[in-house]
Amino acid sequence: MSYQASHAVKRAYQKWYSPHLQRDMELLVFGDGGKPVLFFPTRTAHFYDYEDWKVIDALAPKIDARELQIICVDSVDKDSFYNKELHPSERIKRHELFEKYILTEVLPFIKQNNTNHQIISAGCSLGAYHAVNLAFRYPQLFSKVVGMSGRYDITIQLSFFEDLFEGYMDQQIFMHQPTQYLPHIKSEATLDKLKQLEIIIAIGETDAFLANNLLLDNILSEKGIQHEFFIWQGEAHKAQYWSQMVQLYF
Repeated sequence: MSYQASHAVKRAYQKWYSPHLQRDMELLVFGDGGKPVLFFPTRTAHFYDYEDWKVIDALAPKIDARELQIICVDSVDKDSFYNKELHPSERIKRHELFEKYILTEVLPFIKQNNTNHQIISAGCSLGAYHAVNLAFRYPQLFSKVVGMSGRYDITIQLSFFEDLFEGYMDQQIFMHQPTQYLPHIKSEATLDKLKQLEIIIAIGETDAFLANNLLLDNILSEKGIQHEFFIWQGEAHKAQYWSQMVQLYF
């Protein structure tokens, strides 16, 4: 069961104009010390949803104890992956602008406000994709990554989840699909950085993304990249389960 906070944790709202995204971007910071957790929202969701869904309440003891500081960022999924008015090649370019926003705006903001630079990248559902893809592309920037209920190839077509690029593929899209690009990493320096990353992947046994998670587990094992892989009972693709997962994995 998730922990119900008896009092509100320290909470700060932030908004600034992003030069990369050419729009205002908002985020919430919970706590004022401890390891920073860069927490990506679910598919097309927002920076306040984990708070509304009581996932933050589940972390209240660790936030209050200054073990963790949670930074909930907003998404631009509707402008990128889910913007059907754009050609797929433009959708991935929009996503790369979001990546630049995270790397050159959010991460410096975190480091300016927290002396603990052991940053954790985390997310649920499509947020897990964002968290894992970013940490695998830039492992030197993170100490740990936690992916919950994610799919790590958004080009795969599933019964209720479409290929977000509608069959189109180019090099940029390929380089943002972890289960596609990981097998091709040959650089020992890159592999060494990935091996230093603490990796936790969790998925429900009936989740539509299970097969893709099993593939990721196999790829990491074949590459000699140590990680923890957990399969939960049922689908486990809802906030009540994520509230339990964050207590175990953060």
